[in-house]
Amino acid sequence: MLKKVIAKISFKKLFKLGVLFFVLTMIFAFVSNSIVEKRSKFCYNSIKEIPKMRTGLLLGTSKYTARGNINQYYQNRINATVDLFNAGKIKFVLISGDNGTKNYDEPTTMKEDLIVRGIPAKKIFLDYAGFRTLDSVVRAKKVFGQTKLCIISQQFHNERAIYIAEKSGIEAVGFNANKVSKLYGVKTQIREFFARAKAVLDMIFGVSPKFLGEKIEIK
Repeated sequence: MLKKVIAKISFKKLFKLGVLFFVLTMIFAFVSNSIVEKRSKFCYNSIKEIPKMRTGLLLGTSKYTARGNINQYYQNRINATVDLFNAGKIKFVLISGDNGTKNYDEPTTMKEDLIVRGIPAKKIFLDYAGFRTLDSVVRAKKVFGQTKLCIISQQFHNERAIYIAEKSGIEAVGFNANKVSKLYGVKTQIREFFARAKAVLDMIFGVSPKFLGEKIEIK
C-alpha cells in the first residue's frame, strides 16, 4: 500500500516537472523567435534597395523533394542569386551546403545550375561542410575570410542566419528569395520555430561548426 502511495506521489511530481519543463521550453522558443525576427530589418525584397556586397552566401538545400519534384525553396534561391549577380549587387557566390555523402552534394548541384544561368564558374566558390546554418555562416568568416555577406535564402531563414552572423562578428544583409505557398512550407515553418531556439542556445554556449580546416581565399 505504501509503495503505491509513493509511486503515485512520484508520478505526480514527475508529471508536474514535465509540464513545467514544457512550459519553460515553449517560453524560451517564443522569446528566441522574437529575438531572431528582429533581424527582418536587414532583409531585402528589392534588388534596387539592397546594398552591394562583395560576396553572396547562398544557403544550400536539396534540389528535389521526397516525391521527386523540384524543391521550390531551391529554385527560388537560384533565381534570387542570379538576379543579384546580374544586377551587380554581388561579385562572388559562396555556396554552402551539405555534402555528407557521395550521392548528396548540394553545393555542386547549385553551382551547375548557376553556371547554366550565366554565372561564370570562376565567380563561384563551394563550401562542402555547410551541414547547418551555423556552420555555413561561421565558416564563411573563419574559412573563407568574409566579414561582410549578402545571405541568400527565404526571409525566415535569412533572419536566423543574420542573427548568427551578428553574433559571429559578420556584417550581413539578407536577400529574400520568393516565398513558397503556405501549405507547401508548413513543415519547414514548424521546424524553423524550434531551429531559432536552437540558434540562440548555440550562440549562448559558443557552439562551433563541425569542421573548419584550411583557409580558402575568395578572389
